[in-house]
Amino acid sequence: MCLVVLAFGVSQDHPLVVAANRDEFHARPTQSADWWPDAPDIVGGRDLQAGGTWLGAHRDGRFATVTNYSSAQEKSSGLRSRGHLVTGFLQSNRSPLEYLRTIRGDDYAGFNLLVADRTTLAYLSNRGGGLQELPAGIYGLSNATLDAPWEKVERSKDRLTRLFAEGRINETHLLRLLGDRDKGPVHEVKSDRLPFAIAHAITAPFIVTSNYGTRCSTIVRADSSGQWHFHERRFNASGNNVGESQYLFRTGIHPD
Repeated sequence: MCLVVLAFGVSQDHPLVVAANRDEFHARPTQSADWWPDAPDIVGGRDLQAGGTWLGAHRDGRFATVTNYSSAQEKSSGLRSRGHLVTGFLQSNRSPLEYLRTIRGDDYAGFNLLVADRTTLAYLSNRGGGLQELPAGIYGLSNATLDAPWEKVERSKDRLTRLFAEGRINETHLLRLLGDRDKGPVHEVKSDRLPFAIAHAITAPFIVTSNYGTRCSTIVRADSSGQWHFHERRFNASGNNVGESQYLFRTGIHPD
């Protein structure tokens, strides 16, 4: 039950702000965020089981993230890994809308994909919502379609809105937003497939269970000077911080 809250074009000082929790089975092999040796202009973590990534940024000022769409009917046999939807955009030279038009939704299990460059934010889901160019605003995404009225999505969007109003857009406050472990209301619990305690646990923005939970929290923040901040904090099955990675880069400037 991943969570992404994103502000695009809301502030001249912070044209793009992303706060995201990746929720996954703790046993799934993952590489921590870093610059990729085989694509040195891309920064992000990597899924070592199916390939691709859940979230990444490119040195030229592009960003992408994907979440799964939860459904009891989802089947992945013979389908492509959703993580390649992110890498496909970051490794291309297409605009957000051009790239999304190339995707064959039937090739993947249910997904929600957000892609952006310095001028455009766009969204695509193969489970409703379709292809959309998004205006400036604050958006929330979990494992239903964009801005679905789940309590944890709305709560997190409200908190991001307040941070902008209070002028507190920084890693400390954004990570605190993502660290919210308060569970959602009982009426949102779907215990037909999971024990009630587990189903209730995953209604929190930050999930802690023994087998599945928030593996990392990531902040991506662009400022008015063209500098990007990428910060990943990683967690174990007990929800304890076990490592962090931080990267700064300016769009269009490559390392020696």
